[in-house]
Amino acid sequence: MTMNTRTLGTTGPRVSALGLGCMGMSALYGDADRAESIATVHAALEAGVTLLDTGDFYAMGHNEMLIGEALRGAPAGRREQALVSVKFGALRDPDGGWSGYDGRPAAVRNFAAYSLQRLGVDHIDVYRIARLDPDVPIEETVGAIAELVEKGYVRHIGLSEVGAETIRRAAATAPIADLQIEYSLISRSIEEEILPTTRALGIGITAYGVLSRGLISGHFTGDRRLAPDDFRSLSPRFQGDNLRHNLNLVEALRAIAERKGVTVAQIAIAWVLSRGEDIVPLVGARTRQRLTESLGALNVTLDAADLAAIERVVPADAAAGDRYPAAQMAHLGSK
Repeated sequence: MTMNTRTLGTTGPRVSALGLGCMGMSALYGDADRAESIATVHAALEAGVTLLDTGDFYAMGHNEMLIGEALRGAPAGRREQALVSVKFGALRDPDGGWSGYDGRPAAVRNFAAYSLQRLGVDHIDVYRIARLDPDVPIEETVGAIAELVEKGYVRHIGLSEVGAETIRRAAATAPIADLQIEYSLISRSIEEEILPTTRALGIGITAYGVLSRGLISGHFTGDRRLAPDDFRSLSPRFQGDNLRHNLNLVEALRAIAERKGVTVAQIAIAWVLSRGEDIVPLVGARTRQRLTESLGALNVTLDAADLAAIERVVPADAAAGDRYPAAQMAHLGSK
């Protein structure tokens, strides 16, 4: 395995070619083992992973505290290499419900203060609102983060799940390091307008959902029963005929992976890596075993014939079902 690095846009930091998305260690995918989660973060750092991604609303702060604990327990050299990316703005209630997003400048400062405390750090490396607040101009939200940059509490400004128009407006307000957005073999809508826009502006991409929440990992089966608190139990892509269709895509991809002597997950991650040096895939491994498999994608080289074969069996728009339930799709920034 060779852990090379990539840059988050023209203004962001150098990071490992793969980042670790830590959400599943705390929320939305059923129970997780705390000790194994911390061991997985340590293993990622030991392997050369530098980018750790979280959100202050992942189990209402639990994920940030988990990362903070992992960083405190890591060797000093590994701890110092870690770069933490934080999403903020999602409003929750004690029942775990969702109540929209808050991008007001006062809220930005408030969210940041709590994140710094939970993480146990003196600065956040990349800070971004998780979804656009429709009631607050993006210029105000980004401007508030820029003030935190000036004060040393934040190093770089990011965006998350917004469209090309919002990206341009944000970039006109302050330097933007990267856009975090879903991108995988079966989630390719950013290729139409968003990716050309970020590239024109020198903004990087941190791609989450590269295995589509395990759907194209090669490990998900049609008879798997999901816990009620598992996000996928409500996801359209994991329901009925949609799931059967999507798993047929996985089997077609498996045939290509087996010919190359790699796993389905590795070829899916390698495909995202192949899309450009400005794209950093986030792998959502919750165990050291899955982390090791994901890191193996760094040794997978896809030539023109491989890419053409993948495109034939999993073309753009091949997936059945939206990537989120209808209510959540409404919160995604289309402009």
